[in-house]
Amino acid sequence: MATKVFMEALSPTMEEGRLVKWHKQEGDAVKAGETLAEVETDKAVMDLIARADGVLRQVAVTEGQTVPVGSVVAVIAAPGESVGSPVTTPAAVTSGSGKPETGNVGVASTSAPVAVAPAQAVSGADTSRVKASPLAKRIAKEAGVDLKRVTGSGPGGRVVRRDLEAAGRGEQGEVRSVAASAAVQRSEPLPSPVSPVAARSGGAYEDVPLTQIRKTIAKRLVTSLGPVPHFFLTSEVDMERAAEARDALNPQLGDRGKVSFNDIIVKATALALTKHRACNAWFQEDHIRYWNEVHLGMAVAVEDGLITPVIRNADLKPLLEIGQEAKQLADKARSRRLQPSEYTGSTFSVSNLGMFDIDQFTAVINPPEAGILAVGTITPKPVVVDGQVVPRRRLRLTMSCDHRVIDGATGAAFLKTLKEMLENPLAMLL
Repeated sequence: MATKVFMEALSPTMEEGRLVKWHKQEGDAVKAGETLAEVETDKAVMDLIARADGVLRQVAVTEGQTVPVGSVVAVIAAPGESVGSPVTTPAAVTSGSGKPETGNVGVASTSAPVAVAPAQAVSGADTSRVKASPLAKRIAKEAGVDLKRVTGSGPGGRVVRRDLEAAGRGEQGEVRSVAASAAVQRSEPLPSPVSPVAARSGGAYEDVPLTQIRKTIAKRLVTSLGPVPHFFLTSEVDMERAAEARDALNPQLGDRGKVSFNDIIVKATALALTKHRACNAWFQEDHIRYWNEVHLGMAVAVEDGLITPVIRNADLKPLLEIGQEAKQLADKARSRRLQPSEYTGSTFSVSNLGMFDIDQFTAVINPPEAGILAVGTITPKPVVVDGQVVPRRRLRLTMSCDHRVIDGATGAAFLKTLKEMLENPLAMLL
């Protein structure tokens, strides 16, 4: 009996998925547990796994398309088995352009399913395995350009129109000919020649569809800044002793690794939260959940957004382990390989922009958490010590608080404890 392959919910908050790449093609033999395809969720790129043995049939979603969770994307059947009429996919299926497909999918009312023909290979220039904008694919196809030979500069390595133009700059006249030949076929006016200095590649703008992670960021910001009553507390910390402790510790670690200022801040934050349970909490509509464990979210910038992997039980881990785990999680986040267990369940978060020379900023709370700490850069400043003006390394910390959970004095007490720990690292032992 044929088994339908569904777009599965591969993360706790996933509502739709974009099919990035098929690992199996129609007609290929598959075994249960094998990877059928890669799917971009709202957080990461995950594997879609075969749930039965057989032959992959009726592939209904092409690479780059986005479909809701629960949609049928293919069928696994026994060799020679009849699977009846083509599987159906909701009309909400979208292509990389973010608009409903009008080729394979057709046009239908939003309430009725539409039949989707099996994915077809792209004729002409081979674009089936290349990430490219719809415009770039169309230009390449019409001009006979192999996109596999073009380096993409768009989000996620996507090939865009300017890349096609740049690819021809090594041969006289080819820059214009690639876009020009396609434009002539579409009866579009060509831009007037301009000087090389003032030249602009492509049109006046380019529309890039939202990735799944960017869609999620947009939704969560609306649910945070709107409903959550934020207030902000800023404190400046003297980091001289923390710097001295780090400089003394790293030579002793040798090949085992190095401790960064971020590791020290993460550890101190986790320990401070154990002393201020009211800040290590979730707002839950009809109750507040106070956590006895500290699972610290660590904001990491990825290519098309932001994700917050979690260092679990950060208060119980030594500095070196925190540093190693933070690096591993950050690397997995940037390669979009985090598992749901690695980015869910944080009880408080830290966002550090110090490496970008940002002195101070305010971060947006990640619900249901009640707070997030924004960390600026460590910079020398003139400070009065014992009546003398001397340079001291200083750091600004800004805490964003959910006023439904944390009062001003409560947040201030937490920041005071954190400041004491950073200014005197021995306080972490108390």
